[in-house]
Amino acid sequence: MMWAGVIGSPIEHSLSPVIHRAAWEDLGIEGWEYRRIEHDEASLPEFISGLDESFRGLSVTMPCKQAIIPLLDAIDPLATGVGAVNTVVPSSGVLAGFNTDVTGIASAIRRACSQADRTLPTKAVVLGARATASSALAALGELGIVTSTVAARRFGGPGSVVAASSRLGVSIEQVLWSDRGAVLRAVGADLVISTLPAGVADPLAEEMTVREGQVLLDVVYSPRETALRSAFERNGGIVAEGTDMLIYQAAAQVQLMTGRSPKTDVMRGALEAELARRARVNGGGAAS
Repeated sequence: MMWAGVIGSPIEHSLSPVIHRAAWEDLGIEGWEYRRIEHDEASLPEFISGLDESFRGLSVTMPCKQAIIPLLDAIDPLATGVGAVNTVVPSSGVLAGFNTDVTGIASAIRRACSQADRTLPTKAVVLGARATASSALAALGELGIVTSTVAARRFGGPGSVVAASSRLGVSIEQVLWSDRGAVLRAVGADLVISTLPAGVADPLAEEMTVREGQVLLDVVYSPRETALRSAFERNGGIVAEGTDMLIYQAAAQVQLMTGRSPKTDVMRGALEAELARRARVNGGGAAS
């Protein structure tokens, strides 16, 4: 049996199987299995070395997005620039790594602006400084924004957005999270992309002033009603859905794994249905 899967840790609640299986069913792909695969950096090398001809692709999530890079035979230039791989496919006898998070972020922002009949933003701030923030910088470059502000607690360490900005040729202004005045000035940008974990940006949401037409992409989609989202909705801001980022990056993965283009509306419908189901199971609370 041919198979693909999502790999990372923890992986139990990943929504990738729901989205990919919906795309496969709509495309008429039969006899394939999509798996959840629990591995971290330590166990990843043995797993990769054991892949056989039945393997058709991996969706890679944390903490494996950087750790998997030296285990692959070829890396797409965009993934190299970002410094993170979220997709692996077999290609002509080698394992190739790609980054579709960039497409996911850029497409989610384009969709939100199009639906609101708004031109694309020209000035942006990214909250956070790790792998998703690096993908956000690359996405901003695709949107024509080559100079941005990044606000974070620290900028060093593996997977740093500073190193990614240099590789991508994107200029960034660094603002420390502890300098609240500078952060509040930075979030006055046309576009705010938050790559922070759920709850971390809540105090900022209470202090910042949102302008009408200002755009937000909060990568947290569960719970969907984050403090940042609420602040933007109350004040006439435009919200790019974190779920759209998930859908568009997954659609690009399906294309790489199957060679066929899926319908994003089908994938979005399956995702929304699963999020609603999880909310019911949790008694109306946040989905996992």
